[in-house]
Amino acid sequence: MKRKPIVAIVGRPNVGKSTLFNMLAGQRISIVKDTPGVTRDRIYADATWLDKNFTIIDTGGIEPKTDNKLLKYMREQAENAIELSDCVLFLTDVRDGVTDADMEVAQMLRKANKRVILVVNKVDNIDKFQADVYEFYNLGLGDPYPISALSKLNIGDMLEELVKLFDYNVEEVEDERPRIAIIGKPNAGKSSLINKLLGEERLIVSDIAGTTRDAVDTSLKRNGKEYVFIDTAGLRRKSKIKEDIERFSILRAVSAVERCDVCILVIDATEGVTEQDAKIAGIAHERGRGMIIAVNKWDAIEKDTKTVKKFSQEIRDVLSFLPYAEIMFISAKTGQRVEKLFESIDLVIENHSLRISTGVLNDILTEAVALQQPPTDKGRRLKIFYITQIKVKPPTFIIFVNSKKIMHYSYTRYLENRIRDAFGFNGTPLKFIIRERKED
Repeated sequence: MKRKPIVAIVGRPNVGKSTLFNMLAGQRISIVKDTPGVTRDRIYADATWLDKNFTIIDTGGIEPKTDNKLLKYMREQAENAIELSDCVLFLTDVRDGVTDADMEVAQMLRKANKRVILVVNKVDNIDKFQADVYEFYNLGLGDPYPISALSKLNIGDMLEELVKLFDYNVEEVEDERPRIAIIGKPNAGKSSLINKLLGEERLIVSDIAGTTRDAVDTSLKRNGKEYVFIDTAGLRRKSKIKEDIERFSILRAVSAVERCDVCILVIDATEGVTEQDAKIAGIAHERGRGMIIAVNKWDAIEKDTKTVKKFSQEIRDVLSFLPYAEIMFISAKTGQRVEKLFESIDLVIENHSLRISTGVLNDILTEAVALQQPPTDKGRRLKIFYITQIKVKPPTFIIFVNSKKIMHYSYTRYLENRIRDAFGFNGTPLKFIIRERKED
């Protein structure tokens, strides 16, 4: 399965990394829209430039020589981002010239053997700073690209060079095996869960070298079916600085979700549903992946007859953008209900690839419209001509209408619910594209 290239923006502190990231994400390139209910505080953005799709990652500043714990951890986080990325935008500051810290970062990038675009930021006037830009050849990373992230100068030229580095032509053997990513925040029990999933089976085919550096792919055969599990649990906690731990776990999730069909979001029952769980779940939702929520450490919770219902409602409230997700209460430690995860995985895989005929869809549409009339706007009523499914993984539908403006989000959700009532689609998001068509 192909995934989008990951581009890390790195450099020492205060060279304008976040300014560049925010400008790219919000202005010059297309970005997946924020999903209702998903936090807007993010360090990644899905982007397209010249029809090339990729993901950009913001990182903390790299301060190579420091005793400050926060700066040391930011450096480690940036090093991990470099390791996990396919290409790097190395940002420097023309007004400071080449610093010792820049030289250290350049050496780090050479050792990592990454494709690098050397970017000289804050060049608001090319003629004024041209001679200063030449100094950056001393970093030994090829031609420096002068830009101004603040005034958006030369951004297009930089991105044009960036997308040339992407390797889209690697021939990959078509692999039909479903891929399941185990995602979640640190210490939720991802390692324990995948060890239990794999350890209880005696028909492990082989360990596969992961196609990215952040995850281990393991193939498993069970009841004649083969699965590939992507383990993202390899985060070494060297510090308790919360923000950067979260950033790195999110970075891992982005990389793993790109390559999977179904995600198992592991939530720590002893901590409840957190904002970081919502961030990580949002990554999978935005990319249209199937979703199972596994509430782990359920054996450690004191329970009564209402505990499951209350916890399920908490999940639905915090992860309100995932009403379709399957929820399971498990214990990776004791093995409680872990075996039943395979039933949910099979169900979600089937629904994620389910295709409904146009005739059946339009029968449902006719009935839905009869039960609840489409909305009106200034005396004009919405007309829905027909609906058809164009894709799977996730199931994607086009609805042809007389006016996109009158097709309110709430009515689209109503039609989605009618389709779900008929076919379930448990565990998978549904995507709807609204197209306008002139009336005959």
